[in-house]
Amino acid sequence: MNSVVKGASYVLVHTPDMVLHNGTTQTTERIVNPDSEYLKEVPKHLRSFEDAVSYWPNQTYIGNAHPDDLGAVEMPWYDKKKEGADRFGKFGEIMPQEEFLLLVQASDMFEVVRLEKSFVAAHKDAFAKNPIISEDISQRIHEGVELSEIEHFVKDEEGEGLYHDGKLIGCVKRAHDIDTNLSAHVMHENLMSKASSVLALLYAIKNAGIQKEDVEHVIDCAEEACGDMNQRGGGNFAKAAAEVAGLVNATGSDIRGFCAAPTHAMIEAAAMVKSGAYKTVVVTSGGCTAKLGMNGKDHLKKGLPILEDCLGGFAVVVTENDGVNPEINLDMLGRHTVGTGSSPQAVMTGLVTSGLDKHGLKILDIDKYSPEMQNPDITVPAGAGDVPLANYKMIGALAAKRGEMTPKDLPGFVKEHGLVGWAPTQGHIPSGVPYIGFAREDMISGKIKTAMIIGKGSLFLGRMTNLFDGVSFVMQVNEGEKEEQGVSKEEVKKLVAEAFRGFAESLNKEA
Repeated sequence: MNSVVKGASYVLVHTPDMVLHNGTTQTTERIVNPDSEYLKEVPKHLRSFEDAVSYWPNQTYIGNAHPDDLGAVEMPWYDKKKEGADRFGKFGEIMPQEEFLLLVQASDMFEVVRLEKSFVAAHKDAFAKNPIISEDISQRIHEGVELSEIEHFVKDEEGEGLYHDGKLIGCVKRAHDIDTNLSAHVMHENLMSKASSVLALLYAIKNAGIQKEDVEHVIDCAEEACGDMNQRGGGNFAKAAAEVAGLVNATGSDIRGFCAAPTHAMIEAAAMVKSGAYKTVVVTSGGCTAKLGMNGKDHLKKGLPILEDCLGGFAVVVTENDGVNPEINLDMLGRHTVGTGSSPQAVMTGLVTSGLDKHGLKILDIDKYSPEMQNPDITVPAGAGDVPLANYKMIGALAAKRGEMTPKDLPGFVKEHGLVGWAPTQGHIPSGVPYIGFAREDMISGKIKTAMIIGKGSLFLGRMTNLFDGVSFVMQVNEGEKEEQGVSKEEVKKLVAEAFRGFAESLNKEA
């Protein structure tokens, strides 16, 4: 039987200081133009935590609004606040920077994170009171060190500074003197990804209603890579995050495929569970500091705040079929193969129709499609357009080409089968998976019956190939326990009882 999606989590971490100090748009600008006017303006355009929390797409991401609710709000969204916005949502939370830095320190196993004493003292109680933070995690918080020690590491030991409210309050030390793969910069990136994954894992376990001990395998699908000079991308983020989250019975492995990795990971998790290798697998990912403020220059030119000020994370719990939760149909996978081609039409044809054609289904037979769910509030001002809308138009055009509808039906197709984008531009985070949590709820409530999750990846970014990549899978309503070979479980029990009764009678006659 197909495996099912038992629960999902979505978390954001508001990291305004990391926009300026760790986002590659800003760090590159600091190298090529140290006196940049843009860098001077960035602090003036950073949002407060309250503004980030009340932002409609952020509230949608953590589950306090449905994408349909967001779609009813007139764009742009950055200048509109959601009434009754809350830091905590049904899928996760938006964690403030000061608490997240304590989670980063708690996730550090090699004592490379240093936080200043007064900073720790000011925020450790709030961190410990967070309902999702277990005592074993909060107890890992160190007392802190003097600021002078932190300044020494940053100034003299190539440490990566940690900032809050514009002030240096900590650092990440390098983990090796000469290995660039263990430099402070790389350690910083990896620890931020790991810690945000820990947060997502904690919420996923809670949302799925399972115990930490139930998880047998974790798959990480972020865009970072950890290792040393001898195996620079060896991993394993999955097991590292599982350790901090307390998943004591879990092993783990990493999947890397740029933005397509989460969908690859979901398919692998579903296959693992269906095969019987593991009963419960969690797919997880933390955020990417490099993409903070990625489109900042374009936003500032148009008088917008820096909208890319949050790290994203998610986790999905995949388990054995329980007869209730939505199934992952592994017989209906879409694939972009080596020979598919790189034109937009060829890519979308491979991802959408290749799986449907095997079952004689039409594009219109899928209720909802979830491709790259980038937030258009971010991408449109940057000149990248409305990414989800462009994908839906392409899917609709394919349906028209196949004779399933006419071109004039395209607007209706987009409205009926599409969604507005709400995910942060964190690369892998928007790629299909943001809708899984909503799709699960929409299927259980009877709102929809099917949804296609589509992941696409730009493999050429690694300079190893010019190929694109992508896969898709279909989530479908669970129809309950099906009859096997036309015989129900009750009928099997009846047949077994009759067989034993007949066998007993024959023994009595022989006696």
